Parts: sequence; C-alpha cells; structure tokens
Amino acid sequence: MQKDSCIFCKIARGEVPSHKVFENDDVLAFLDLSQVTKGHTLVIPKHHADNVYELEAEVAAATFAAVPQISRALQKETDAAGINILSNTGKVAGQSVSHFHLHLLPRHDKHDGFGAKWEVHNDEYTPEALAAIAKSIQSHL
Repeated sequence: MQKDSCIFCKIARGEVPSHKVFENDDVLAFLDLSQVTKGHTLVIPKHHADNVYELEAEVAAATFAAVPQISRALQKETDAAGINILSNTGKVAGQSVSHFHLHLLPRHDKHDGFGAKWEVHNDEYTPEALAAIAKSIQSHL
C-alpha cells in the first residue's frame, strides 16, 4: 500500500526524481538531499508504513536485508571508517517524514558533521531495575 501524498511513496513510484543507489521489488535506497556526510543514504520500504510501530515483519525483513549490501557499497565509494544506521520514530525522536526509513551515514572521522553523543544514566538503573524493565517489555511481546 502506498499513500498518494507521501513524498517517499512518490519517489518509490518514480513521480519525484531521486538519486537512486539501490532498488529491488521491495526496497529503494537513494541519496538524502540533505547530505549530513558524503553518501548519506535513505533506505525505504516501497510498502508504506508511517514508522517502525506500523512496520510489518516481512517488510522490515526485506528492508533490513538490503542494508549490508548498500552499506558495503557506501564504504567502498566513500572510504568511510564506519557507518551510523538510524531511524527516527515520532517527532520527539526527530522523524520529519511519515514513512519508515533508515539513514545510512558513512563516517569519516568524529568531526565529519554528524554527532551521536548521548548522555548515559548508569546511576539511575540498578541491575534489579533493568531486570524489571526487561520483564515488563517481554510481557508486551
């Protein structure tokens, strides 16, 4: 299912031009117009899902299956020392397009334009608290 107004669905249908780097029946990967690092690529399922919460297992499997091949090609092309793979779900997490997608960000050095620094709260989570959280999450599966 594709949404008529979704920009990524329009790209997948060929209605909006993109700089494709990979495509098969289920997945499309193209360069992000807003390059954070050289080669910054978006990987999308052609089947529309607003975010990871709505992503069907089969669609996720097809999407993630393409990631290693695309990542290796990005590494060869950009000579990247590493790669960040991320997805934002919800506005609070920075999602700006309501179509599940992965960002592949080739990394060259720690001053290449992308920062993934986070604050750790080790003092707030004892092993017992972590065990309780894990058990509670498991109850929702």
